[in-house]
Amino acid sequence: MWKLAPPVMLAQLVQGLYNIVDSAFVGRYAGEGLTGLSVIFPLQLIICALAVGTGVGVNTYMARLYAQNDVKKAQRVGGIGILLAIGTWAIFALVSALIMRPYAMTGARAPEAIDAAVIYGNIVCIGSLGTFLESMFSKIHQSRGNMRLPVIAQIVGAVVNIILDPILIFGFAFIPEMGVAGAAIATVAGQFTTAAITARGAISAPGPLREAWKHIKTIYLLGYPSILMQALYTVYIVFLNAILATFSDAAVTVLGLYYKLQTFFFIPINGLQICIVPVLSYNFAQKAYRRCRKIMYYSLAICLIVMSISLIFFVFMPHTIISMFSSDALVHEIGDVAFRIIGCGFLSACFSLMLPVFFQAIGRGVPSVLLSLCRQIFCLPTLFYLFSLIGLNYTWIAFPAAETIAGGLGLLLYLRTVRRWQQETVDKGLPDKV
Repeated sequence: MWKLAPPVMLAQLVQGLYNIVDSAFVGRYAGEGLTGLSVIFPLQLIICALAVGTGVGVNTYMARLYAQNDVKKAQRVGGIGILLAIGTWAIFALVSALIMRPYAMTGARAPEAIDAAVIYGNIVCIGSLGTFLESMFSKIHQSRGNMRLPVIAQIVGAVVNIILDPILIFGFAFIPEMGVAGAAIATVAGQFTTAAITARGAISAPGPLREAWKHIKTIYLLGYPSILMQALYTVYIVFLNAILATFSDAAVTVLGLYYKLQTFFFIPINGLQICIVPVLSYNFAQKAYRRCRKIMYYSLAICLIVMSISLIFFVFMPHTIISMFSSDALVHEIGDVAFRIIGCGFLSACFSLMLPVFFQAIGRGVPSVLLSLCRQIFCLPTLFYLFSLIGLNYTWIAFPAAETIAGGLGLLLYLRTVRRWQQETVDKGLPDKV
């Protein structure tokens, strides 16, 4: 899994580049444009939730069929997945176009910021077919063990986006200045480029439609947990944006910048999570409890190192980071305070990030989901709202507070599990495998 993690981490890094590059160039172009991008960010998360969640269902189902040597049925499932991607895009594009302006008004107050959000959002959402297809094509390739092509395609797509961004935003030669619309077009162009590359060898016929329904049911049974968790994550960001909009659009901008930067700083943690799941699962099945403890010990140590580096950037260098995206004095004033406070919770976040994965790996889904919900749904939005009643600067305390509560709860559940293992080892006379 250590060999598989780097490609996955690289893919996640490249996916984050779309939003990061847009934010950097749009921030230089106009401050209200950066606010618009922050408002639309949750909609982009919904796109990812629908596209990746459906893709995960198809990927898992196809991998299972390939393991059973049922290649023909696996190819049909891939074809059905492509139809689902197109159908889901059509519904999402229609709904988003109808609600775009009312939605933008929940996260921004300035007319310029609302207009920027509507322009960017309409182009990105209606043009999201590339994302839906690329995600499906990539998952089809991955079900066959092909990790290389999706990563190469995502890199090429990111390069296209990076090249087009300044050209379309600021104009070049005969190409007119497009501003926020240019950033959106560059993003869509990059996504369609990725989709075109991954389409090679991924397209297959869906088979008779009368047989498709049972396959669709299986696909979403396998993919709905991923869709649900990402959707809940999106809902709480919309909730936070609505609260921050009551203070200023600059506050919404700061939150959007944080989540986009978080993508980069947390990528090593995501790779670590991917690595330890199969290793923990294998050793747990072998009742090698001591080895499981060592895996968690080293994983938490690595996580603490990574998060300590992230803490240094956010706590001691917030002004430098924000300067990459905005020169607005109010954004810097709010962002400097926000990043320092949020960064203080990074060390306790090690436990709230790694322990749900531990419980998932040993087959205990309830504690895993409980910790994730505690961190993202119950604690953070509630504390954020309560602290907002005191003042804007206090709202950011909700982040380290939520990480500490979820991390503390996770640590208690982990220690309880370890004690059970120790008791089981003694009662059954099991060797304490290393």
